[in-house]
Amino acid sequence: MKDEYEEIKNMVNKETKAWDEQDVESLLELFHREMVWPWPKTNSDHDPIKWEIIQGKYNYQRWKKGWEILFKENELVINERTIRKIELSKEKDGAFAVVDINTKWENRTDHSVMEWKGRVCKVYSKCNDGWKITMHTGVLEY
Repeated sequence: MKDEYEEIKNMVNKETKAWDEQDVESLLELFHREMVWPWPKTNSDHDPIKWEIIQGKYNYQRWKKGWEILFKENELVINERTIRKIELSKEKDGAFAVVDINTKWENRTDHSVMEWKGRVCKVYSKCNDGWKITMHTGVLEY
């Protein structure tokens, strides 16, 4: 069996590749059906009292549609990811990865720019069908 640390590293890399290729199906395969994704209003809102859940609990059709719109309306200019830490539970059935990201999108129509720059925490659970992301923080700057 592969080392769990490498499995989590591979999960982060699969997600990065899916964003790079704007592959909605590959993104959706990574998420647990109970996934939630809180997002800070700004990347300096460290206090979760200011966070919100924009998309609600994982819903295949809703999340797919949202990302299809994102990819259609925006060009991915930069997508840099650096893993800073991977932590595994002693039982090796839970993990999280701390990842610094620098993602920049340019709107295809008005050329406005949207940036996701800072640090995220990706939380994983080992399920019957492999590792799945169960929770993911929005981007925070540290």
